[in-house]
Amino acid sequence: FGPLSKIRPPCWKCQASKAKVERERIRRSCERSTNEHTSARERFSGGDVPSQALTMSTPYEDVQRPLRAGDASSPHAEEPGLPRRHRRRNSSSSPGRTLYALAESTSLAWQRVKDLYSMDPVARSANMQDVRSGYERIDPLGSKAVLWSLTALLGSFLAYQMYFYWRSIMDLILHLQLHTMEFVMAIAILGVAQLAYRVRRPNAVYLVDFQTYKPPKHYQLTHEKFMELSRNTGKFSDESLAFQRKLLEKSGLGQATHVPDVYWRSHEIAKANGEEGALLTMHNARLEAEMVLFGVMDALFLANGLDPQDIDILIVNCSLFNPTPSLSAMIVNKYKLKSSILTYNLAGMGCSAGLISIDLAKDLLQVHRNVRAVVVSTENITQNWYTGTEKSMLISNTLFRLGGAAILLSNRSSDRKIARHQLVTTVRTHSGNDDLAYDSVFQMEDKKGVRGVKLSKNIMDIAGSALKKNITSLAPLVFPFDEHIKFGIYLFKKRVLKYKKMPPFVPDFHRAFSHFCIHTGGRAVLDVFEKAL
Repeated sequence: FGPLSKIRPPCWKCQASKAKVERERIRRSCERSTNEHTSARERFSGGDVPSQALTMSTPYEDVQRPLRAGDASSPHAEEPGLPRRHRRRNSSSSPGRTLYALAESTSLAWQRVKDLYSMDPVARSANMQDVRSGYERIDPLGSKAVLWSLTALLGSFLAYQMYFYWRSIMDLILHLQLHTMEFVMAIAILGVAQLAYRVRRPNAVYLVDFQTYKPPKHYQLTHEKFMELSRNTGKFSDESLAFQRKLLEKSGLGQATHVPDVYWRSHEIAKANGEEGALLTMHNARLEAEMVLFGVMDALFLANGLDPQDIDILIVNCSLFNPTPSLSAMIVNKYKLKSSILTYNLAGMGCSAGLISIDLAKDLLQVHRNVRAVVVSTENITQNWYTGTEKSMLISNTLFRLGGAAILLSNRSSDRKIARHQLVTTVRTHSGNDDLAYDSVFQMEDKKGVRGVKLSKNIMDIAGSALKKNITSLAPLVFPFDEHIKFGIYLFKKRVLKYKKMPPFVPDFHRAFSHFCIHTGGRAVLDVFEKAL
């Protein structure tokens, strides 16, 4: 399986050399980036490279990993018996690395990833472990297709028995014949199959309704107004303001976005001699969270005529704001939810936290019968308005705005008639074991101690690799039966008949999906992803 359905190059053999040249260029770029990062770490630690500092990974096979501190062949290998020092990250990259990270735009980065998958047959080929992971998720006893196939087979056999041996069936008690025993066994097998299906089948999960937060009109602002508020802080240089203006023009954000109250009071930072801590406080962040969470919950209750006591499960996710008491406790206290409610609060999981929350709700709805769950997803930007000068950390200022959503899920059969959609399946792929993926979005302080979120240039490569793994594991669950047969024939030729010169098997993904909904951080990413799909 491959990640992109419609990218079929006319001649992948003649384009393999081009792909090799492209991978060599990326390899040299990664090595240059690694050298600059290493020199920055050495300056940070006074020339002594910290343990575990020199780690690097890449989705390309021909890029060699630098030696880890502690390896036997490493110049910084630890001596036996000495305690291992914890890894320390530099608070900011060197100026050269920052400029290099911003050298290629979002569109160019995605173009490079698209070219890689369209020209390189190795990149398009699937990892068999991912394919196996998808097939292991299939439960035959919980499949309606398997049940009805078995029912049709046994039903045909029963019809045959009844047609040819109806006299023996009528004389079942007096004259027990062999064919009658077969008839009884077929009924027993059918009953066991039906019972196994009833026990093993997953609960249906319905999306009853969802509501998005609609901020007050007086929080609405244009691009020009945002630049004015940023200028009023007195913290941004002319270069930083010009960079943010350029990003706003290409970000895809409209002229009617919203920001919380602290942005409109940005002049107070200048009055406090540039101390953003006087305004970007925990208290103001709580006010933003309450405004969004309570607003979207009120809309959900009002639209569906729900009593807060009807909620059995509550899941809240917010990546960058994780106070105590938690955001879920804030909602429980506001609406006086019942004491038996199950609450979960997810933090630090980035933009994927919304889907992770849906996956968690689905698992909980498989365990608990006849319940309703609410998933609330938001992000808090009050304490995460970056006022420094690092360009790689200024990007988040032009991507995030005020907003939130509440999703009502249910496994009650009575909610089926009013539900908008039914959740079919979810597949989660974790890339945290890859150092590049782990460092692609990182909350940290810059060299002046200003906290912000740094976006790495490798985020495009990581997203492409994660998408490939995820769809490869998802494919066995959603593809029609004839696509499985085609894949089985392909696997038989490759593994048994030992065909060597075979292009990667890429199924028609439009046989399984009618729409793709991609979460991205900018218009350029959406444009290139549209072409790739």
